[in-house]
Amino acid sequence: MESKEIRSPEESTPERSVLDYIQRKKLGIHFAESDERRFPKAIGGEYYMAGGTTPVNIRGRPIEDLSKTGGWVAAFFIFGNEMAERMAYFGLSVNMVTFMFYMMHRPFASSANAVNNFLGISQASSVLGGFLADAYLGRYWTIAIFTTIYLLGLTGLTLCATMRVFIPNQSDCDQLSILVGACEPAKPWQMLYLYVVLYITAFGAAGIRPCVSSFGADQFDEKSRDYKAHLDRFFNFFYLSVTIGAIAAFTMVVYIQMKHGWGSAFGSLAVAMGISNAVFFIGTPLYRHRLPGGSPLTRVAQVLVAAFRKRNVPFSSSDFVGLYEVPGNRSAIKGSGKIDHTDDFRCLDKAALQLKEDGTDPSPWRLCTVTQVEEVKILLKLLPIPACTIMLSVILTEYLTLSVQQAYTMNTHMGHLKLPVTCMPVFPGLAIFFILALYYSTFAPLSRRITGHPQGASQLQRVGLGLAVSILSVAWAGAFERYRRNYAIKNGYEALFLTHMPNLSAYWLLIQYCLIGIAEVFAIVGLLEFLYQEAPDAMRSVGSAYAAVAGGLGCFVATILNNIINSITGNEDEGRPSWLSQNINTGRFDYLYWLLAILSTINFCVFLYFAKRYKYRVQKVVEVEVPNGSTTFSSFENK
Repeated sequence: MESKEIRSPEESTPERSVLDYIQRKKLGIHFAESDERRFPKAIGGEYYMAGGTTPVNIRGRPIEDLSKTGGWVAAFFIFGNEMAERMAYFGLSVNMVTFMFYMMHRPFASSANAVNNFLGISQASSVLGGFLADAYLGRYWTIAIFTTIYLLGLTGLTLCATMRVFIPNQSDCDQLSILVGACEPAKPWQMLYLYVVLYITAFGAAGIRPCVSSFGADQFDEKSRDYKAHLDRFFNFFYLSVTIGAIAAFTMVVYIQMKHGWGSAFGSLAVAMGISNAVFFIGTPLYRHRLPGGSPLTRVAQVLVAAFRKRNVPFSSSDFVGLYEVPGNRSAIKGSGKIDHTDDFRCLDKAALQLKEDGTDPSPWRLCTVTQVEEVKILLKLLPIPACTIMLSVILTEYLTLSVQQAYTMNTHMGHLKLPVTCMPVFPGLAIFFILALYYSTFAPLSRRITGHPQGASQLQRVGLGLAVSILSVAWAGAFERYRRNYAIKNGYEALFLTHMPNLSAYWLLIQYCLIGIAEVFAIVGLLEFLYQEAPDAMRSVGSAYAAVAGGLGCFVATILNNIINSITGNEDEGRPSWLSQNINTGRFDYLYWLLAILSTINFCVFLYFAKRYKYRVQKVVEVEVPNGSTTFSSFENK
């Protein structure tokens, strides 16, 4: 950040003196709140504040007629991009393990770990996309660039599955040879090519994921009376588009792979991404944009360095002038409104501690504005909430592989229709689809009567409800897996782990699938909305990346957990299979599920602790009368 971001305070105005009087109890001086962050009219005798700044067009200029841009029409162009991205993501997640196992002749365990790493990297690296969007490119150009990279990666995967030169020899390689590992393995350069194009795809997803939801939410007017309702519906529709993409991946893509081969399956993902790119660019004239605010990492570093430099300076120092903030209505950070001072993380306030020796042109590495300090505080306060959703991601990751192995041993017929095993993960998507469809007609009115909350439940309440339901899902999974395993042993299927048991229906798995679908609806949708509203204005893409990073860490945790369990519970020399044995009937998947239930319960208790302590950034403003009787201003209370 250049030093011009921090400027010397101008002469005090009468308005600042009045505000100073109202906020005297706070540490240091108060600053004038930006008019752009306040709704223009009173609602029920109170004013409500929301974050944000004036939207601009693609050239960075103010939009003359906002009615011709943004809104639901613009949002639906953005939904298409997310739908295709999720279709590709889930299409690869459900098919890539099988592709590596059957076509590249890699062991099942290493294939599953490789795909888990791909899923983890594509999500955890989302912070890079969020950083670029908030710092330099803006959300629109970040999506435009990375969605093109995504398309290049999918094209490379299509070539890998289509051209024989990229896969090992398939002659004399039947089902039994694959199972016993007798087929010709992929050459190192073939695996290198596969990993390169796979991680190009992951890199493309990393730039899209943190920006799409934030860019879509940017299309709504923060000064509208119905802003909260629009935002709530937007994130539900946004996750509905995610779900539709997942359903298409688990059905259409699987069908194409079975009927026309791997090349056609991966090619369909590339075609879908290409169409979505075209739709996204067609909607360009309708989009509202937010100016990037400069490097958020630099601003965070400046706060930490400035606070460390003044760590020994007491607030009672005779040289203490006040907490530094630029005068006027606008923040020194481009793309951000001013943020009110809070008493959290008091040690960071030292960064804004203005001393006489700082002079009229202070270095940003020695003196930061209150808004800049509050940005760092908000990022720190947000961290525990998405961190508590990592366990949900662990469960989802385990389900993608373990539940498919369960389904291989069971009857997947539905009447005369036989459903492919790889289609089984479609059922959480269908559960999400129906829950979202019923959300406003059933859940929201019912919970509104109980809680009195306008949206039925607050964002953190919805996240907590989702985490609680995920515990029920994995607990049921453990109980049913115990029953399935005992049934297989009792009926002579112990060694036949790839043979369907005709009298045990795979549709018992629907209970855990539907429960985890409900958990996703409440936890992930609530988390996305929470992060968008609570994140600093100029860091909303980074805030949204928190959710993706939590999902990525969940994939890595699942891989680490599986490796630990394999090393601790299995011993080939003693002939003792691990819990995650390739023969599911001699393994103990039920123990793993119950372990996840215990860890999820502990995680839920941690979430309750942090959620109870969290104070929402959105505040209500109560009118108070200034002693001179001539003017009324506002003091702030937590909502």
